Amino acid sequence: MKQSEKKNSFMLNVAIVMFAQIAVKLLGMIYRVVITNFEGFGDLGTGYLNVGYQIYTLLLAISSIGIPNAISKMTSERVAVGDYRGAHKIFKSAMALFAVVGAAASAFLYFGSGFIADYVVHLHDTKYVMMCLAPSILFVCLSSVIRGYFVGMENMKATSTSQVLEQFFKCFLTIAVVYALASFPSILLKLFNVAENDDNTRAVFMASGAQIATTVSTILSFVYLGIFYNRRRKKIMKKVASTEVETLTKPIGQMFKSILLISIPISLGSVISAVNRIIDTATITRGIEIAFRDMIPAYGNTAAIINPTLTQLSKEAARLSGLLSKSDTLINLPLAINISFSTVLVPSIAGALATGDKKSASEKVSYSMMISILIALPCAFGYIALAKPIYTLLYPNARLGYDLLQISAIAMVFTALNQTLSGSLQGVGKVFAPATGLLLGCIVKFILNIILIRRPEINIYGAPISSIVCQIISFTYSFTVLSRQISVRISPVKYILKPISAAAIMGLCAFVIHRLLYGFTGNIIATAAAIFIAAAVYFIMIFVMKVMNAEEILQLPAGSSLLRLLKKFGLYK
Repeated sequence: MKQSEKKNSFMLNVAIVMFAQIAVKLLGMIYRVVITNFEGFGDLGTGYLNVGYQIYTLLLAISSIGIPNAISKMTSERVAVGDYRGAHKIFKSAMALFAVVGAAASAFLYFGSGFIADYVVHLHDTKYVMMCLAPSILFVCLSSVIRGYFVGMENMKATSTSQVLEQFFKCFLTIAVVYALASFPSILLKLFNVAENDDNTRAVFMASGAQIATTVSTILSFVYLGIFYNRRRKKIMKKVASTEVETLTKPIGQMFKSILLISIPISLGSVISAVNRIIDTATITRGIEIAFRDMIPAYGNTAAIINPTLTQLSKEAARLSGLLSKSDTLINLPLAINISFSTVLVPSIAGALATGDKKSASEKVSYSMMISILIALPCAFGYIALAKPIYTLLYPNARLGYDLLQISAIAMVFTALNQTLSGSLQGVGKVFAPATGLLLGCIVKFILNIILIRRPEINIYGAPISSIVCQIISFTYSFTVLSRQISVRISPVKYILKPISAAAIMGLCAFVIHRLLYGFTGNIIATAAAIFIAAAVYFIMIFVMKVMNAEEILQLPAGSSLLRLLKKFGLYK
C-alpha cells in the first residue's frame, strides 16, 4: 500500500470511530439532560446515578476495557504478516476467557453492592443502582472481544454501529423508564411503599430504573454483534483456510496468558481513571461531612441547614456529586471526538512497527496530537465563555454547577492529549506507561482532594481543581516516555501558540455575541448564535494562521474538497 493510501485509510478509520463516538455521546448527553430535568430526579438523582455508575465503570475497566485495544493490537500484528488463522485463534481464546471474567465481575458487583455502598462510597442507597447494572458487565466483556477483533481487521463498523445502537436503546429506554417513574408516583407508593414526599428514595428508585435500561441496552448490542460476526463468518473462514504459515502456535493456556499480559496493562489506565472518579466520590462524601457538619450552605429546610444529621449530609454529598456529574456529561462530548485517535492508533502503530515502518508511526502520532489540540482547545474556551447560558439551556430545572464546568474544561484539554498519548504508547509497546503516569497524578489528586474538599469555602470545587493537576502530571510523564521511543515533532508555535490564540479569540467572540444578543433574543437564540459564529471564527482562524499545511488538510475527511475551497479564497497555494 502506498504511503498516501495508508494515511487516508488511517484517517478514514478515525472518521468512522469519531462519528460513532459523537453519536454515542450526544445520545448519552440527551438522556442525561432530559432525566435530570424530570421532577423528583434532579441533581440528587444524578448523584446516585453517577456514584453507582462509577463503581460499575471500575469493575468494567478491570474486566473488559483493555479487551478491544489488546485484541485489536494482537490481531493487527497477525494480519500484518498474513496469519489470519492466528488472528482467529486469538479471537476464540479471548471469547472463552472473558466469558468467565465477565460472569465473575457481574456476580461480584451484584452480591457485593451492599458492602461497596456502605464502606467504599459511603452512600448506602447506591447499592440498588449497582445491582441493576451488574448483569451488563458480562455482555460488555463479550461485545468488547468482537469489537477488538474487527478493529484489528481494520473493520470499524462492528464497533461504531454497535456502540451507536446500544446508546440509542439506552437513551430511549432510560427516558421512558424515568419518565414513567416521575409521572406516576402513586405506582411507587402502591408497589414499593414509597411516599410521594420522600424525595431521596424516589431519586434512588428512578436512578435504579435508569440503570435497568443500561443493562437491557448492552444485551441488545451484544445480540447485534453476534449477528454481525455470523454474517461474515464464511468470509473469515476462507481467509483462515488460506493462511499458508501459522505464526501463532501457542496452546490455549499460553494464549490466555498472552492476552492477559497485553489487556491487563492496557486496562490499568482505565482502572486508574475509574479509581480517580471514585476518589472524587469517596472524598466528596467524607469531605463534605467534615466541611458542613455544622451548617449546610442554604439548601433545604432549616433542619437541613443548621446542625445537619448524617443522613442530611449524605444527601448533600450526593447532590454535589450530581453537580459534578453534569459537567462530566458535557466534558465527555469533546473527549468522545478525540478518543477515535486513541482507538485507531493502537492497531495502526502496532501494524506499522511490525513491518519496520517507524516513520509512518511517528507521523501518525504527531498528526493525532495536533488534531487533539485543535479539538480540545476550542471546546474548553467555549465552555468557559458560555458555561452559564449552556446550563440554563440544558438544565432549566437544575441550573446550579456551571462554574464546575468552567474549571473542568481546563482539565479536559490535558485529558484529550492523554487519550492520544495512551493509544500511541500502547502501539509502541509501552503499555504500562499511561497507567503509571495516571497513577502518579491520582496520588497527587487524592492528597489535594483531602485538603481542598474539607474546606467549606472550596468544598466540591476541590475535585475539578485537583483533576487539572492530575492530568498535567499524567501528560508530562506519558509524553516524556513516548518521546524516548519514537520521534514526536511538536513545534511550540504550531501546536501551542497558534491554537491557543485561535481558541482564545473564538471564546471572546462567543462571550461578546451572547451578551449582545441575550437582551433581544433570549438565551436559546443567543447561545446557539454564539456557538455557531464562534465555531466559524475558530475554523477561519485555524487556516488564516496556517496551523495545518496542505498535506495535513488532505488527510482530513473530505480534505481534498476543503483544500480546494481554501485555495479559492487564497489561503493556500
